[in-house]
Amino acid sequence: MSRPVVALASLAAFVLAASASYAADNALGPTAKGVVQKYALTLDGAKRAAAAAEAEAVKNGWSVVIAVADEGGSLVFLQRLDGTQAASSEIAARKAQTAALFKRPTKALEEAVAGGRVSLLSLPNITPLEGGVPVLYKGQIIGAIGVSGVQSSQDAQVAKAGADALAQE
Repeated sequence: MSRPVVALASLAAFVLAASASYAADNALGPTAKGVVQKYALTLDGAKRAAAAAEAEAVKNGWSVVIAVADEGGSLVFLQRLDGTQAASSEIAARKAQTAALFKRPTKALEEAVAGGRVSLLSLPNITPLEGGVPVLYKGQIIGAIGVSGVQSSQDAQVAKAGADALAQE
């Protein structure tokens, strides 16, 4: 083989090996260094989830508050539709926080309390009322949506519409 062909073949092999190594080092999941890469909810993502939730609420003629929290339960976005009671702002935010921190729909916690696990009520940052759902992206919980303003099952329907909008991407 001529020298330029060998050099080109060597360069191609190096690029392929480096690409594979980079992909392995930057894949989401555990690394040899004890560090994990994770997806994170952005403000844009929170707004898109809230818009999908709002569309579901408007379609059904419901006035609600939509709260979107990050994985740690911190509020990223809050939207109160016209005519929604003021108390729903705090309730929606707490539902989102609860779903994020406990990594499950708030309905599961409501059912546990209704089933006699009243000790759950002593836990910090818990609002065991249906209407909060985690937001999953590629199998990872990246946040949660809490909704308040109508019946709790309707709140959950609106929250699920928002969460589903990001899960489908």
